[in-house]
Amino acid sequence: MNALYKQLIRSSVLGILVFLALLFIPAGTLNYWQGWVYLVVIISASAAYSIYLAIHDPALLKRRTEVGIAYEKEPIQKIIIFCLYIACLGLILLPPLDVRNGWSLVPWYVSILGDLFVMFSFYMFYLVSKVNTYAAANIRVEKGQKVITTGLYGLVRHPMYFGALFLFIGTPLALGSLWTLLLLPIFIFLLVARILNEEKILVHDLPGYTDYQKKVTTRLIPFIW
Repeated sequence: MNALYKQLIRSSVLGILVFLALLFIPAGTLNYWQGWVYLVVIISASAAYSIYLAIHDPALLKRRTEVGIAYEKEPIQKIIIFCLYIACLGLILLPPLDVRNGWSLVPWYVSILGDLFVMFSFYMFYLVSKVNTYAAANIRVEKGQKVITTGLYGLVRHPMYFGALFLFIGTPLALGSLWTLLLLPIFIFLLVARILNEEKILVHDLPGYTDYQKKVTTRLIPFIW
């Protein structure tokens, strides 16, 4: 078996175990149906996306696994990624605490809507991956990389981040917490900071990106910014 696939399987198993701990220890019970449904959704969506890349674009799969502070060259990006890690930890830890203490009363259909948002975010990741094999998880410009203007890139300059917003909104709803939505402005702030620095690099290192900026003026959220 390819070493990359072995690494992906190991990290996936570890990730599932961590998810189980982060969801059900704070909840204080295994009787947390929102947590189980969310786990099935996130694992299924992640697996489907990874399998698609493994079959159709192994190079992009490798790029997507090179994620984290160590893979970022810019100091500001290292700080942003660290802050995103902390925010994501809160995104998973707070909902089970919310449900355990009864801070939010979220109807079942709102939780299901949240799960649909999570699935939709992965669908957007898939659409991005279909047209951009260079959609790495870290900020870099590679030899031979070209500006992509088709698909979602014709609507917004950073569609992968736009798709992530649905994940950040859907996760609290899926897990039964309205209070955790208060983290959303933090995620938006961090994504905006990441985009502003990333675009400086793209303008400098990726030929044609300045013209693309003039053609597609929306960075993250259509009709807003």
